[in-house]
Amino acid sequence: MEWLAAVERLRAERRPGVIVTLASVRGHAPRNGGAKMVVSAEATWGTIGGGNLEATAIARATAMIAERSGTPELITIQLSDKADSQYGVQCCGGEVIMLLEPIGVVPSVAVFGVGHVGLELARILSRLDVEVHLVDSREDMLTPARLAVLEGGNALVRVHHAPIPESVFDLLPPGTHALVMTHDHAEDVALCDAGLRSTRFASIGLIGSAAKWSRFQRRLAEEGHSEAELTRIHTPIGVPGITSKDPAAIAVSVAADLLRRFESEPSPVPS
Repeated sequence: MEWLAAVERLRAERRPGVIVTLASVRGHAPRNGGAKMVVSAEATWGTIGGGNLEATAIARATAMIAERSGTPELITIQLSDKADSQYGVQCCGGEVIMLLEPIGVVPSVAVFGVGHVGLELARILSRLDVEVHLVDSREDMLTPARLAVLEGGNALVRVHHAPIPESVFDLLPPGTHALVMTHDHAEDVALCDAGLRSTRFASIGLIGSAAKWSRFQRRLAEEGHSEAELTRIHTPIGVPGITSKDPAAIAVSVAADLLRRFESEPSPVPS
């Protein structure tokens, strides 16, 4: 199906769009109910029948994209020579109700370190409509067998084996939320240093204790980062007040905090 391939393409390219469906058709119309097309800011795929009907749908869909609307809309069109029309007359004699459904650019999360907590967090995120990048310097943390628990979810999961984890930064969409939780404090501080020098991240979270962060602040200050820059890193990660050290409990807490961040920020900007 052309429209389905278009949706998959827009999602993969992190571009917004709108699915237009003929939700209801009464009387004569150019296409039957269920016909679909997809509209982006630059192109269209499929057809719902051409003429004023389709032009009206495209105009409203492109406006929704510009407005970053996330709310579906219904539009009723009378296919009559007596009906008002902006893009030409269609006198089939029927009535069409169109459903316009936005295709959003989903949030992106990069989990640096897929150990016990990282894998539990990935399991939760895999159930959500997000893009998840799993990054680890240890190849054995990223085997298909170990990551099989992530299959069947809604997320787009991308796996990166990177001996130097910060080398993955250029592969991440702008506005990604980074979570630093590797097995090695040297990797963690290197990621924090590189993350502070990058404009790619919407947020940078660091797992660990107050003592760890105190040491990291000294190291990062030595690398030239100011106190103001250090405030970009939030630590400890997760919802305040959750004290359990169980990996699954930490992951639930971190995922809840991510959801709060997703909902408080503007719609992601396509890369």
